[in-house]
Amino acid sequence: MMLPLAGLRVIDLGSVVFGPYCSQWLADLGADVIKVEAPEGDSTRLTGPALERGMSALFLGVNRGKRGIVLDLKLAEGRAALDRLLAGADVLLHSIRPQKLASLGLDPGETLGRHPRLIYAGLHGFGEAGPYGGRPAYDDVIQGMSGIADLMAKQSGEPRYLPTIAADKVSGLVAAMAILAAVVRRQTTGTGGFVEVPMFETMVAFNLVEHLYGHQFVPPLGEMGYPRAMAPWRKPLPTADGHVCIMPYTDYHWRGFFAAAGAAEWVDDPRFVDIGTRTTHIGALYAIAGELITRRTTAEWLSLLEAAQVPCAPVFALETLESDPHLMATGFFADVATAAGTLRYPGVPVIFDGERPPVGVPPRLGEHTSAVLAEAGFDAGDIAALLASRAARQG
Repeated sequence: MMLPLAGLRVIDLGSVVFGPYCSQWLADLGADVIKVEAPEGDSTRLTGPALERGMSALFLGVNRGKRGIVLDLKLAEGRAALDRLLAGADVLLHSIRPQKLASLGLDPGETLGRHPRLIYAGLHGFGEAGPYGGRPAYDDVIQGMSGIADLMAKQSGEPRYLPTIAADKVSGLVAAMAILAAVVRRQTTGTGGFVEVPMFETMVAFNLVEHLYGHQFVPPLGEMGYPRAMAPWRKPLPTADGHVCIMPYTDYHWRGFFAAAGAAEWVDDPRFVDIGTRTTHIGALYAIAGELITRRTTAEWLSLLEAAQVPCAPVFALETLESDPHLMATGFFADVATAAGTLRYPGVPVIFDGERPPVGVPPRLGEHTSAVLAEAGFDAGDIAALLASRAARQG
């Protein structure tokens, strides 16, 4: 199939999750992503179980579909080789702290001066213009600073992180979108430019979509924090034998829920007559619903609520997703055979013209070094010299 980003070449200097997750999306959508690693490789190569050293579970999860080369940017020869690669690239992205860029030959202004059509994307922890600029940042740090840990404390009484790498992945998605926006702009202007994607600001924006709430107005019309999302009862509700997820939202849903529960007397309670009053009294409403849910089994509730057209679902264990009938029917998971054994991937979730893009295995460390250098115009002698100097490495 012809993927939307076919023909777009991306030089990926990202590491860990933020940058690699961004570039993996570009690869999934058809871009030729060249992952450039230092001689020791991305740290995630050793994070988790593996069939072969350097190809761990976490690395596999954010680096599929890329080609891989090794260049030592601490050496002048490595920096020169990277600059030749940039001459034929559309995008350069990195997740390197800004104060280290000049020593690696990657000062944004100078790099764009040499390659004016390049989209140069800096994936940073914090915006460079602020006092936090240049600080090291990882997912846990950003979850703590952006309000996630505080939201968890307000709901549960204890500051906690979400049990997923939310800041890295959300920021990676935003970075991919921003890079593609810059690519579209270049089609009009003919020039590239610098795109800065800071994790902190990205996650503050993400969290405040609903949680700015009363402070959306100047002066404020109420507190911060969206009440429905903050209610302690907003969780899978205990049934007589397990749990059920329910989401009555509209007036119709709530009438259907109370009718199914045999508690029609709550329909006309003035606190719950419309979405405005329900939002104000959401804690009381969820507490009533939680008590009613305990009276029947999960299967009974699913049957009753589906008949009443109230959004509901059982709680799926993580371990059941691989055999989920919907995901199986849509061909979501992909098994890919490699020399080391079979790898399983969640598929690309978007579908183009009825087809799901294929997934490819991540590169071994330096697997494509010689081939990529040759494509960039290096002759056999040039490549041999780079390998001998240890400025490059072939896996």
